Amino acid sequence: MDIRLPPDVETRLHESIQRFVAQEYGVSLGGLGAGVFLDFCLKEIGPAVYNQAVADAQAHLQVHVADLENVCFAEEGGFWKPEGRKAVARKPASRR
Repeated sequence: MDIRLPPDVETRLHESIQRFVAQEYGVSLGGLGAGVFLDFCLKEIGPAVYNQAVADAQAHLQVHVADLENVCFAEEGGFWKPEGRKAVARKPASRR
């Protein structure tokens, strides 16, 4: 899987990598070196990060989809309410 980044993002990341290497290691890294390092990270580390992000999103969606019946429920036959009784919208016992 190839992770492709927009050119402006790549440029920003190259600059960030160059700054990080200069501050942490006291070494000047050129644009080519930063590009090679970024390519390595995207190919070696990127898929693991991507897969974890997809798994996290999937787990989050599954929780909300499982609860969809409770969240999206409309009481049926609500026009004719019994006289003198306060109408309370509740989920029928058969759907709890």
